Amino acid sequence: MTPLVLVDDIVAEYHTARRTVRALDGASLSIERGEHIGIVGESGSGKTTLGLLLGRLLPAATRYPRGRVLVDGQAVLDLPADRIARLRRERLGFIPQDPVGALDPTLRIGRQLALALRGTGAATGRAGLLARLDQVQIHEPERVLRLYPHEISGGMAQRVTIAMAMARTPDLLIADEPTAALDAQVRQDILRLLFSLAAENGTTVLWLSHDLSGVARWCGRIAVMYGGRVVEDGPASDVLGEPRHPYTAALAAADPARAAPGERLRAIGGVPPALLGETRGCAFAPRCGAATDLCHDDQPATTREARRLVLCHHPVPRPAVPLPPQPMETPR
Repeated sequence: MTPLVLVDDIVAEYHTARRTVRALDGASLSIERGEHIGIVGESGSGKTTLGLLLGRLLPAATRYPRGRVLVDGQAVLDLPADRIARLRRERLGFIPQDPVGALDPTLRIGRQLALALRGTGAATGRAGLLARLDQVQIHEPERVLRLYPHEISGGMAQRVTIAMAMARTPDLLIADEPTAALDAQVRQDILRLLFSLAAENGTTVLWLSHDLSGVARWCGRIAVMYGGRVVEDGPASDVLGEPRHPYTAALAAADPARAAPGERLRAIGGVPPALLGETRGCAFAPRCGAATDLCHDDQPATTREARRLVLCHHPVPRPAVPLPPQPMETPR
């Protein structure tokens, strides 16, 4: 079966008058229809660039020296303007990190929701809009329809953006840190809502996040990014339970949600790569305690191990006794 998304050895560079930043450096990823996959990694790893690339939403100055990006078999980088606009409108949904900032401050919530529904055949009258807000569990929907974005809370604004993103029942929903600015309880409510709606509609979800434990709870698969590449990819329970890439292991060890009470977190030493051009060798080598000359000199090839992919010359040894899998949340 043809995957819904195929990113094959893509390089993406941001060009300015002063320098070039290689945000993606040979990234590869495939996503099947109906999958819920989380992309994790530190800031600057390439997560947001990868997500925006799927809708060709990167700045006009971005260059792509090599690689290809297919969404439902369509070569995203080669589509003319009218077809890429149609792809975004009909097949993709986006949920932003800053929901209030993403909404138009000059339009009432009801007007913005009606615009998102325009052309779908769905009811855009008052009853139809109220039904949409009710679907995302907004209290007092009649009042909210009349409000402007600055008059609602961050959690309520994120529910509105979810309603807008799901208005056309997209094939792929790209959620970029959708709960980063929310408190813990609201965060769980929003994630439960997002993944429940996606499951009901058969929508594929790509969640870009720093939250390892949250991704493991809601996604069946995790891809770990570092230095503009996907360095490990596989079932969430395998990747976090028995990480094979040293960077994945370091991320898991630094996750507060996985630490025992009173346990000191193990920070990852060093700094992320600057990405000012092609990386020689493994991008994680300067921070990796297991790195050898081979790691510094040669880019590792992707190794397939059972159900996962690992980009490493010296994968972390498997534990003698396999760890139990992490429980995964079932959308309701």
